[in-house]
Amino acid sequence: MGRALLSQFLILSNSSPRLSSSLSCRGLGTKYLKRSGVIRHNRATNGDNAAGFRCCCSVSLSQPPAPETSSSSVKKRIVSGVQPTGAIHLGNYLGAIKNWIALQNSYDTLFFIVDLHAITLPYDTQQLSKATRNTAAIYLACGVDTSKASVFVQSHVRAHVELMWLLSSATPIGWLNRMIQFKEKSRKAGDENVGVALLTYPVLMASDILLYQSDFVPVGEDQKQHLELTRELAERVNYLYGGRKWKKLGGRGGAIFKVPEPLIPPAGARVMSLTDGLSKMSKSAPSDQSRINLLDPKDAIANKIKRCKTDSFPGMEFDNPERPECNNLLSIYQLISSKTKEEVAQECQDMNWGTFKTLLTDALVEHLHPIQVRYEEIISDPAYLDGVLAEGAEKAAAIADATVNNVYQAMGFLRR
Repeated sequence: MGRALLSQFLILSNSSPRLSSSLSCRGLGTKYLKRSGVIRHNRATNGDNAAGFRCCCSVSLSQPPAPETSSSSVKKRIVSGVQPTGAIHLGNYLGAIKNWIALQNSYDTLFFIVDLHAITLPYDTQQLSKATRNTAAIYLACGVDTSKASVFVQSHVRAHVELMWLLSSATPIGWLNRMIQFKEKSRKAGDENVGVALLTYPVLMASDILLYQSDFVPVGEDQKQHLELTRELAERVNYLYGGRKWKKLGGRGGAIFKVPEPLIPPAGARVMSLTDGLSKMSKSAPSDQSRINLLDPKDAIANKIKRCKTDSFPGMEFDNPERPECNNLLSIYQLISSKTKEEVAQECQDMNWGTFKTLLTDALVEHLHPIQVRYEEIISDPAYLDGVLAEGAEKAAAIADATVNNVYQAMGFLRR
């Protein structure tokens, strides 16, 4: 979820995601221990020795886990979203949105615009609403099918904020103080310019996930820590309020929340900057030259690729640590062209930078042009877009309200 919630997701073409098995779901029957004020599992019973917020991905699957179905053919659920801040760029698309298209065919999917997360840092109030609509239009233009997936705006489902507050009461402050992204962003902005929301937004992210009883969460390398917090928080609430305690209050008993599993793509999770192959492509980077925006015209794409950072090595190659820019641009070409890594390596190994940049530019323009045409059609029909978002919010609210009502009951509130 970068700061864009859950913004790095599956690559389901030539690069299949892997299931991080070391973050396995743990039931209520596991023995809990209190260590430094944090309730954790004794994991000796299942061989899982991960502790705290460490994510050790020890087992890989060559294919994404097949969606399991019960006798009633209920699909497993996946939720994902992108912030409506700045322009949606190639990193958002290749790391997240492009992969939703495959996911929606096999899973129960909810894709939302996480506008509540967009206000954790200073933002333009005049642009938030417009940017939210634009982001929704891009979802649809990229191929999200509303007959298969629910598309909605986070703030249109009020249960997100309600559940966040309830979860906050069970979240130790020490857990939030450990979040690396908070430390980095608060250091850059300065204490006087940082609101409480920047510290607590991982709790809102947990709410976004747990609200829909999500089975899987596509997540990038830089967001594993936040997902682990979500999982730990789900287990903590299940322990504190679930099981027999909930049943005594008239509830069904058992776990209140599903503990979601992470899905981590082996490639494409982090598309890097065009000006620095060691930095992630980001909306917040001061130079627009560092990223390809999905709506960039042909000339802008050509200019950015022409001016992007390269090196003096001969030929083109993947995975050379001394050539991060080369690896990044080859990876982009691989994902855009839907070719295998081996095919790209063979095709480009003897190319010079000038030849390869022309090849990459043409591939980008060809791939993005249909998306841009469809985007203009959707954004010019506000009634259609509003209808899609309203329908998506209604479907999402039905799931979210059921979860929040269960949490209120399990935590002992007087029911309405």
